[in-house]
Amino acid sequence: MRYISTRGQAPALSFEEVVLTGMASDGGLYVPETVPQLTPEELADMAGCSYAEIAFRVMKPYVGGEIDDDTFRAIVHEAYATFSHDAVVPLNQLDANHFLLELFHGPTLAFKDVALQLLGRLLDHFLKKRGERAVIMGATSGDTGSAAIEGCRHCDNLDIFILHPHNRVSEVQRRQMTTVLADNVFNIAIEGNFDDAQAMVKASFADQGFLNGTRLVAVNSINWARIMAQIVYYVASAVALGAPHRPVSFCVPSANFGNVFAGYMAHRMGLPVERFVIATNANDILHRTLTDNDFSKRDLVATLAPSMDIVVSSNFERLLFEAYERDGTAVAELLERFQHEPAALADAPLARLREKFASHSTDDATILEVIREAHHRTQEILDPHTATGYRAAERERGDAAVPMVTLATAHPAKFAEAVVKAGFPGVPLPPHMDDLLEREERYAVLPAALEAVQEYVAEHRR
Repeated sequence: MRYISTRGQAPALSFEEVVLTGMASDGGLYVPETVPQLTPEELADMAGCSYAEIAFRVMKPYVGGEIDDDTFRAIVHEAYATFSHDAVVPLNQLDANHFLLELFHGPTLAFKDVALQLLGRLLDHFLKKRGERAVIMGATSGDTGSAAIEGCRHCDNLDIFILHPHNRVSEVQRRQMTTVLADNVFNIAIEGNFDDAQAMVKASFADQGFLNGTRLVAVNSINWARIMAQIVYYVASAVALGAPHRPVSFCVPSANFGNVFAGYMAHRMGLPVERFVIATNANDILHRTLTDNDFSKRDLVATLAPSMDIVVSSNFERLLFEAYERDGTAVAELLERFQHEPAALADAPLARLREKFASHSTDDATILEVIREAHHRTQEILDPHTATGYRAAERERGDAAVPMVTLATAHPAKFAEAVVKAGFPGVPLPPHMDDLLEREERYAVLPAALEAVQEYVAEHRR
């Protein structure tokens, strides 16, 4: 298995190289050169298997034999043994044909755990094999940071630096990062927004000279291994609902688009998916692009669903590469134009996207309304991000005979402020976090200046 860049100008890499590299040298994102296929018989044979076994079978072709089967199976089983539910990602029925896929049973109560518990172990495996150390830099709008820290805190060969926007993540999200006092964990609060933090991480990957030869590794969703791990829960949930004998639809609360793209890859592998519904908050670049062909930046809006508060959706580039029939030059030209002025997709690529994707945007007032409505109808309390998905699924579900799966991306306790605003007394944290708000914190507050951040990383890495 080889991996190629969405912009067509970087060398193809192996799985090991792509996990350790992150972003391509031409500024693009890596995708598999060919998409492995799951036959209907192989999908049907997964029915009744454990989540870890399904994960091994789905991801094995992407590893391309670079980790022996016994070792890879052990890594996968160890990653998902950290989840508090035996099903890892259980399905919860909401109505006759609408299901909630609970992705929040990992150590940090968010869907990012599914990928990052695996990625940390893969990185440590490859670095140990090479006799190397590495530095992780990542930007988070809330959930990625804590999940990355939990996935990497025990890794012997990694130091991890996570940037988050100062005072723009929930208290629970912040404390899940800043109360981890491990020697290899460093949190940086940036005096800016998520996109400022993301831009500094990207700039650091583009020019790594400040680390004097130490490898810089990405754990945000530009890293292909994140996408690979997320493909699994689409397959597992669809098989549980009758695939490949009937199709399934998915509704995904979306920001950086990695989660949705993983679902699209599951479909490309052979999973029968009728449609994907993209749910956004008021930061609706994905919704505007699909509905109005308005691929343009707008000012960031702070919302009750802060993990979706972004201006630029990084992983959308991977889908654009497919929509433009893998024409890296066309994708590069579109994204260059997008950086400087409002852009629009060409007619044919846009038509291809609309064949499989629908979208819906939800504002803060509606998020609160949906939290109340969903509880009244199902007795479930949704976090604000999942609430955007619940509303989008109801509005855009298509054929009512096709099961709709809405991805529950976070435990409601992580966003207690929104739950209280919706009229509920709050949601208790699970037992392993019940003292979170009393734990000691450790983090640095830095200006949104690349030089200051790079100086801090260079000084504090072990």
